[in-house]
Amino acid sequence: MPRPSALAALAISIDLMPVATAVIEPDTGRFVYANRHFTEEWLTKSARDLSTLIHKDDRPGITALLHAGLERLLPAENTMIRVPLQDGAVRWAQLHIQSFQPETAPSTHLLVVQLIDVTADKRRLDDVIAREVRWNSALVSSVSGVWDHHYAINRKYYSAIWRQIRGMEIDDPLPSSKEEWLSLLHPDDVEPTLHAMARQEDGDPAYQVFEYRERHKDGHWVWIECRGACIERAPDGRALRVVGTDTDITERKLAQHKTLQVSRRLEMALAISGVGVFEADLISGAVDWDDRMHEIYGVPQDEAIRVGETWENFLHPDDKLVVLQNVAGNTQHNQCFSDQYRIVLRDGRERVVRSCSMTFTDTDGHLKLVGANWDITEDVALQRELERAKSLAEARNADLESARSRIEHNALHDYLTTLPNRRYLDEKLAQLAETCTQSGEALGVLHLDLDRFKQINDTLGHNAGDAVLRHAAKVLRDIVRSDDFVARIGGDEFVLLSRFNGNPRKLAQLADRIIKQLRQPVICEGRDCRFGASIGIAWAAGQQIDAKQVLLNADIALYRAKNNGRNRHEFFSDATHREILDNKRLSDDILRALERGQFFPVYQLQFDARTLDICGVETLARWRHPEHGILSPDRFIPTAEEIDAMAIIDGLILEQSLVDFDHWQSENLLIPKLSVNVSYRRLRDPGLINKLRRLPIKPGQLSFELLESTFLDNCEDGVTQTLESLKKLGIALEVDDFGTGHASIVSLMRLSPQVLKIDRQLVKHVPDSSEQAKLVGAIVEIGKALGIRVVAEGVETMQHAHILRDLGCDELQGYALARPMPAAEIPAFIRKAAWRNDH
Repeated sequence: MPRPSALAALAISIDLMPVATAVIEPDTGRFVYANRHFTEEWLTKSARDLSTLIHKDDRPGITALLHAGLERLLPAENTMIRVPLQDGAVRWAQLHIQSFQPETAPSTHLLVVQLIDVTADKRRLDDVIAREVRWNSALVSSVSGVWDHHYAINRKYYSAIWRQIRGMEIDDPLPSSKEEWLSLLHPDDVEPTLHAMARQEDGDPAYQVFEYRERHKDGHWVWIECRGACIERAPDGRALRVVGTDTDITERKLAQHKTLQVSRRLEMALAISGVGVFEADLISGAVDWDDRMHEIYGVPQDEAIRVGETWENFLHPDDKLVVLQNVAGNTQHNQCFSDQYRIVLRDGRERVVRSCSMTFTDTDGHLKLVGANWDITEDVALQRELERAKSLAEARNADLESARSRIEHNALHDYLTTLPNRRYLDEKLAQLAETCTQSGEALGVLHLDLDRFKQINDTLGHNAGDAVLRHAAKVLRDIVRSDDFVARIGGDEFVLLSRFNGNPRKLAQLADRIIKQLRQPVICEGRDCRFGASIGIAWAAGQQIDAKQVLLNADIALYRAKNNGRNRHEFFSDATHREILDNKRLSDDILRALERGQFFPVYQLQFDARTLDICGVETLARWRHPEHGILSPDRFIPTAEEIDAMAIIDGLILEQSLVDFDHWQSENLLIPKLSVNVSYRRLRDPGLINKLRRLPIKPGQLSFELLESTFLDNCEDGVTQTLESLKKLGIALEVDDFGTGHASIVSLMRLSPQVLKIDRQLVKHVPDSSEQAKLVGAIVEIGKALGIRVVAEGVETMQHAHILRDLGCDELQGYALARPMPAAEIPAFIRKAAWRNDH
């Protein structure tokens, strides 16, 4: 304890203090002395020391503070404590505690404490904190971002949610200027937003809330609802501080847009459908009709509608009772119901109405009836008409079914022979391939083509041709088994599908029977028609049959059968496959030869039959093959025609022959004209005439040789026009290989060629066959009668030359006079004139 003198001096100082002050011992917390303020405001009878004075939850902290005071001089400390009252309430006090050593007793250690009542301040602070928590919670819950524009101190605040609305992170920089912020606004919203902000700062209540669009950080537009108000103004009325919130209302806007869309669609649907909507209050009697309801019933818009009167008066007398009973019965059950009835308008017209209605209890407790009406008068009339049409349709159903069967049959069968057609064949081929794969059987395909059918069709007419096709179809039906399948796939081609087990020789035997039977003559219009058949055979077996490939193989075998003499059958084989590969290789070689310029012309001179003077030269194409040497046209023309290369070869040969011809003329060689072979495809080229016009061709200098079998009777209109254009260009026409085709004299007269070239096959046997000589003489007579010069090809000996001269041929061409030779050899040959020495 301190000495009394030291304590007295301290007491005097404490008593003078205007706040509650006391002295306590550090080790026990016992009160040593307290002034009047402390005693009156804080001490109670039970408070012996500081720890008994304060709230039990605050004692540990104060005890620790006192213990610290025992060890050292305690600097001034402030802490908040609670002092419990007898009624259970609590007073809050600011505790100030500090160590004290009296100068008169240096060894004495005391603590001076002061208590200041802060209960009112604490309650105000708690209230502020609570309100702030509630405000922050409300803002977070509403997802509203706070903004505060304090113009007086030039400070702007934006909350985290304000940034979140715009997709910004906390550390993302804000727009550096008003202009930069305006650049983020939707172009349509810039002016309205500036106006709204100005009005908001002016305090206009109409602009306390406005909306605008701002670009989100990821690029899409965000709809923002801005709420704000000026809370501080300068004396001149200028806004010093404006605060508010921003709320993301994008979803609400989208919902409004969708609602508007649905509303528009509903309005359009009602307008298009002609549906009228009504609502009737069954308690108050109020009725609401839309415009369409007024139109349906012909009631003016300003006429009042009454429950139990207006609508009921329009009901047809014969329908009224049933309709009203239906309404009354369903009104009691609050369920949807429909009806159809007639109404009589005020002008006497009768209409038919369909209705759909239901009852419900509204929020005002009234029972209401809502529904829709639509005028179905035309629909009912149409329905009646449809019912009549249905009756008629049912009456004709048998005929239609029969017609459908015929159409289906015609779609799958050939109209002429009644055999299945190509479409049916494709379906059946796939089915049989799958069946044979599952059963382990083999599938055989016979592809048949009639021999000499074209000749019959062309000479005896299409009626005879049709009779031949029907006969062939009957033969095939009679020969094949019941489970075999025969189809005509076009023209004179037939395909037979057959399943078999064991040796494919059965297919060969079947083919032989067909060929033998088709050889028998057929009487058509009183005349015997003889023809035959070529058949290609292919077959396949195994776990997976490629039906299309088998059919293709049969077609390839047919091609070989026709090339090998016709009226026979051939199996598809590896050799056939190799032949195809050879043709493919030859096609590639031809295209490569065109690129490398391997085609060139040779020339065979033509001579006057009486004087043996040179009267022309025929150009013949040759191929300088890198492996097989010089090839004649018979080695490459068929393949070249298949790949459309013959016209190109003709063009190259023509251009080179014109160059050679000009060269001979410059050497004064008397060769009057140049003959060049031309393919049918080249004559079909629409640009041929223009190409020829660009070449240095003099009238009468050039002749085109045409094959008689190709060009006389079967010319297309375009080819005929081309031939006429050739004549106008001064290019003569010659018919090559005459006598081996089947052209008519009429077609020969129509063509009006300058030259007929008798085929070498007719000339060959003239020396030892008087009949051949007579035939050649007849051709010569035909030529002279038509004013056409006649050239004999294949003049192998001088005997041929003499006989043909005597028969009246104008020109001769053949090995006896000159062999084909390159252009470079022509000058020397002509100057030597060896053909005259052999004469």
